[in-house]
Amino acid sequence: MQADKAYEPEAIMFANAVKLFSINNFDIKIAPGWVLIAALITWSLSHQYFPQILPNAPPAVHLTMAICTMLGLFASLLLHELAHSVIARHLGIEIKSITLFLFGGVAEMTQEPRSARAEFWIAVAGPAMSFCLAFGFWIIGAFAAGTNASEAVIAVLSYLGAVNLVLALFNLLPAFPLDGGRVLRAVIWHQTDDALKATRMATQSGTILAYVLMWLGVMALFRGAVISGLWTILIGTFVLLAARASLAQHLLKYASDGRTVRSFMTHNPTTVSPDAMLSDVIHDIVLGARKSFVPVTETGVLLGYIDMSVIAGIDRENWANTRVGDVFVGLDPAAMLDPDLAISQVTDIITQTGRRKFMVVKDHELLGVLTIADLARVMSTQPQNTFTSVKHSKIEK
Repeated sequence: MQADKAYEPEAIMFANAVKLFSINNFDIKIAPGWVLIAALITWSLSHQYFPQILPNAPPAVHLTMAICTMLGLFASLLLHELAHSVIARHLGIEIKSITLFLFGGVAEMTQEPRSARAEFWIAVAGPAMSFCLAFGFWIIGAFAAGTNASEAVIAVLSYLGAVNLVLALFNLLPAFPLDGGRVLRAVIWHQTDDALKATRMATQSGTILAYVLMWLGVMALFRGAVISGLWTILIGTFVLLAARASLAQHLLKYASDGRTVRSFMTHNPTTVSPDAMLSDVIHDIVLGARKSFVPVTETGVLLGYIDMSVIAGIDRENWANTRVGDVFVGLDPAAMLDPDLAISQVTDIITQTGRRKFMVVKDHELLGVLTIADLARVMSTQPQNTFTSVKHSKIEK
């Protein structure tokens, strides 16, 4: 079952995704969790579902059917996301890539839809494709049955038809961030001209659905349906976390409207000399001050930075005899921001690169550090009612 986070601009979540191929300039990737879920579904189909449908078939046939079904499911999920992506591109929103992950897929957009109408058409495109696929598989299955095709082929086609129908119906539930929740958000946005209010209301529906799913999962566990119960609880948990993350992202967007890096950054950040020993940095700064990103300076001159990725690449026994100057990362333009840069542009950079920590530099002078934690801290200090009054700019309806 797919909990589709269509076009959510959170590329950070998929930093470890592996590119498989490209279709029409869309990079197709898979997240590591997809491989595990694909293996589990293949095992379940070959050992439980298909043996019940064709009990007289040998295990090799059941395994072949399961593999073909998994490949068909992969293609179905991909086409679902391609439908979102094609419509988004048609509406002028660039799509970087499509990533299949634990519960389905996501089309990674460089920006959110700028109007309720765009939101609506992008959202409905995925379920519409799943409905078409369900109908198509059943038509092909009926034709195969009429031509006395193998029962195994008919069973696979029938299953793919059913699973695409389930995907379409599940994603149309009015619960954000599912496609149906985004349709609900688009409708409320159109009626109220308030995108944030629409996001709040749609997120509430997503939260309700998540708790319902988790409750159903617990009930299933009590009835002895361990696998389906755990699966339902896992999906409910995912929907809940995704809904909250989506709302937090929109709150940040409105909290940062018109503001720059200067108002969000940490001023006078902790720095370290290139002559410092790595063990001292880890003990005093990383563990002591809980800093995972530290600029490297010498006599006031910015040289670069050191972070956990650098430390993780050095064996622990070498920390005591390794100087920061021997391992730090130099002045990488991708890790530096101008203090007058709009926060909205920073969130775009984070989405596109996955980088979460930056040095704020002006005329080669270090002014501060900006991290995801800084953005979250400033957002959390904003009174709730300041968000509800913010209107989304009326670009088009």
